[in-house]
Amino acid sequence: MCGIVGVVSQSPVNQLIYDALLLLQHRGQDAAGIVTQLNRKFFMHKAKGMVRDVFRTRNMRSLPGNCGLGQVRYPTAGNAFSEEEAQPFYVNAPFGIVLVHNGNLTNAHALKAELFNADHRHINTESDSEVLLNVLAHEIEATTRGLPLTPSDVFEAVRRVHRRIKGSYAVIAMIAGHGVLAFRDPHGIRPLCVGRTDDTWMLASESVALEGTSHKFERNVAPGEAVFIDLQGQMHTKQCADAPVLNPCIFEFVYLARPDSVLDGISVYQARLNLGETLAKRVISTVPPNEIDVVIPIPESSRPSAAQLAQLLGLPYREGFVKNRYVGRTFIMPGQSVRKKSVRQKLNVIASEFKGRNVLLVDDSIVRGTTSKEIVQMARDAGARKVYMASAAPPVRYPNVYGIDMPTPQELVAHNRTVEEIRELIGCDALIYQDVEAMKKAIGSLNPAIHGFDASCFDGVYVTGDITVEDIVRLNASRVGTDDNQDDNSRLALPNFED
Repeated sequence: MCGIVGVVSQSPVNQLIYDALLLLQHRGQDAAGIVTQLNRKFFMHKAKGMVRDVFRTRNMRSLPGNCGLGQVRYPTAGNAFSEEEAQPFYVNAPFGIVLVHNGNLTNAHALKAELFNADHRHINTESDSEVLLNVLAHEIEATTRGLPLTPSDVFEAVRRVHRRIKGSYAVIAMIAGHGVLAFRDPHGIRPLCVGRTDDTWMLASESVALEGTSHKFERNVAPGEAVFIDLQGQMHTKQCADAPVLNPCIFEFVYLARPDSVLDGISVYQARLNLGETLAKRVISTVPPNEIDVVIPIPESSRPSAAQLAQLLGLPYREGFVKNRYVGRTFIMPGQSVRKKSVRQKLNVIASEFKGRNVLLVDDSIVRGTTSKEIVQMARDAGARKVYMASAAPPVRYPNVYGIDMPTPQELVAHNRTVEEIRELIGCDALIYQDVEAMKKAIGSLNPAIHGFDASCFDGVYVTGDITVEDIVRLNASRVGTDDNQDDNSRLALPNFED
């Protein structure tokens, strides 16, 4: 997952893009980049790290122009350690194009061969975003054939791109001397929206980036749609997919997006309240409420669900964990061995909320289970009499191939295990999961125009219809790996700001 933004304005955009990236920081903390355009020349700065660390005053001064793009990266494929894979990506022909991408191409391996053998283009990184950029560049070149670029040429190129690439993609590209192009995959898996002020257009992954920079939300980019904003500020739009259908990623609402965002007409916060409501019904059927003394969320994004659940069950809602937002990397000093980071470095318990009580812990989802196991033990160590665990999402049984860094099937605690087997592994006294259909109904009821979601990590149904077992094996092999001394990129390390 990544966060992307594009701006066309009548004023300098460097500070505006920076501010928008700060609002999208929760979507990626591995790397950040900004590119601007002035007089057909691109100015770019990108590096590994958080937005506040990547951009200094001298970097911002070197980003002139009234048009630009930005991205924050959370790597799911390629090389997480390479500065070269930070975005934006650039090609010099045709015209000069820079691109930022959120999502994951599932046929990138085949496209690389096509680009080399048929399109005669060179890919220099392991990033599927560079593949996407070169496919787009090739199709724009094919549609213009040296003639001046028009919006209809751009839309025809996007139509051809849709026919060649598969997977999930929300894309914003800037074409030197012409304007900014944005488009979304035909299933609308990854989010993208557009907003404006009197003299500025902004495209971004989430509405919070628009609202937080004083832009009025206009609408979401439709699945398969292309939006082209020229340098004069005129917006041109066209549906470029043959059979578009909106199937947004349901994990955006469960965990990824900020609660103050609205994605495809659905309030993320309200979606999480609804999940808490349906989860409450599951809890009642498993553990009588009179056997629960207190409901405690596991920070951060489970809070709305936990609060709604507690209210419906008539139980006290308490904060029992404090999250340390400033955990840095672990350094290896002479004579020391590599030390894996513990959940206890990121969370600390408020013992008085646990001692002598039967506690119901609520999390947004359970992926590997190792974090949940340690949290349950922390609650017991703090004096809890019984520890129940509830997940606002169903069991994560299948890998995600559309741009979320899910583990391989063997690493998923719910893969090929019953709920009782998972409960024994985690060590809780009762384990309550959300139901898949109840989750879809709870979120889908907020926008009747959405008839389905990508919920593949829960139900194993891949909405693009082209994913085979062999594809999953190959895509898992290309996942970003971690070593013992790398910063932990687990869910607890992602600052999903809700305070």
